[in-house]
Amino acid sequence: MFCPVISKCSRSLSGIHRFLSAIVLLLSAVAVGHLDVVAADAPRQPNILFIFSDDHALQAIGAYGSKINQTPNLDRIAHEGAVFQNSFCANSICGPSRACILTGKHSHLNGFLRNGNRFDPNQTTFPKLLQQVGYQTAIIGKWHLETDPVGFNYWEVLPGQGSYYNPD
Repeated sequence: MFCPVISKCSRSLSGIHRFLSAIVLLLSAVAVGHLDVVAADAPRQPNILFIFSDDHALQAIGAYGSKINQTPNLDRIAHEGAVFQNSFCANSICGPSRACILTGKHSHLNGFLRNGNRFDPNQTTFPKLLQQVGYQTAIIGKWHLETDPVGFNYWEVLPGQGSYYNPD
């Protein structure tokens, strides 16, 4: 991995390592805790893992043809699941894009037009709809909507915005 500022990169990588370790631990605990709940003859709902990352270019992930970054685990997940090849974001900044994904509505309809706005938690969101049909939902990572997450059984979100890194 190319990093012009080694000490800053090392701090970022150790933070990422701690964050990913927490995710693995959480997912393991959830999986083990639910083993005895699933009946052998009960119809299974598919597991849904929605990975949302923002502010990166197409070349950031190997599944989309990246030659810059090695992302073998994301590539494996993409190979075994679904990859969106033809999708668009009408408001491609942090908070507004999250509000669009959560609600399925454009920014002018969900009310979150720019960073710094507050997300209206009373709107219908896909996590709330998933809960209504029996899913356990969680969000881990960046929220950036100026409110506490809603529609999630578990959440652990990062404070603040963070910094940017441009690999080009």
